[in-house]
Amino acid sequence: MDTSTAETRTIETRTVVSEFVGTAMLVFFGVGSLVLAGDYINAVGISFAFGFTLIAIAYAFGRISGCHVNPAITLGVLLAKRIDVRTAVEYWVAQLVGGIVGAAVLFLLAKQVPRLVTSDAFGSNGYGGRSPVGIGGGGAFLAEVLLTFLLVFVFLTVTSRIALVGVGPLAVGVALTAVNLVGIPLTWTSVNPARSLGPALFAGGGALSQLWLFLVAPLVGGVLAAGLHMVTHPGHPVAAEEEEEAVGPHPHTLWGRRPGGRGPAAAGPEAGGPETKGPEAA
Repeated sequence: MDTSTAETRTIETRTVVSEFVGTAMLVFFGVGSLVLAGDYINAVGISFAFGFTLIAIAYAFGRISGCHVNPAITLGVLLAKRIDVRTAVEYWVAQLVGGIVGAAVLFLLAKQVPRLVTSDAFGSNGYGGRSPVGIGGGGAFLAEVLLTFLLVFVFLTVTSRIALVGVGPLAVGVALTAVNLVGIPLTWTSVNPARSLGPALFAGGGALSQLWLFLVAPLVGGVLAAGLHMVTHPGHPVAAEEEEEAVGPHPHTLWGRRPGGRGPAAAGPEAGGPETKGPEAA
């Protein structure tokens, strides 16, 4: 095994671990704010908890994996041709497992709180009788599609090379805060299949029977966001690929650093730097 191959595998491992840990943290702290502190901070506080957590983990892991921590975002990035199918599948597995682990740790903590009800609740998403405003299944599906659309579109836009990448995490965090402010009264806000899967598994009951909507609708929103992004920001993935073939890998990734957490390099292999594989910004 040569040095470049070993380094590539190390980078791939770090990106997957980052997605796993980042998603687990988002579920634990975001859903935890609803389960453990919802009566004290209400919808506004829960929304900010999700947004602030995403900003924090984006700055922590964004330089390594791009900090998708959301299968819908990964789908949008895949359709925008910034990652390949293999990388997307690795991210999806890491995110879903991370969401389950984050929910499991939160469940253990919640069980230590006297009189805290977790059955058919536990921060899970819902519609009909499980929605704060009683929204029906059709309305819930539409809401989740639109809210996820905004989140994924903002992510794709601020992580492109025409944006100020240094404030990218702030923009995505604000977007997540905004969609939670709107979505919590409707469905308790999913916009993220990994965020919905973990809590539903531990809540059981109606949470499981309604889970399908919160797995499918965010993915539809991600597809629509990627489609609009290709219209409003055309040519970026193709241009990046052509430039990489001509002059070597571009020194920046989704949050301004190369995969693996390394700083920008002057050039590609010709300048002595190893080639890298994995997610790259358009």
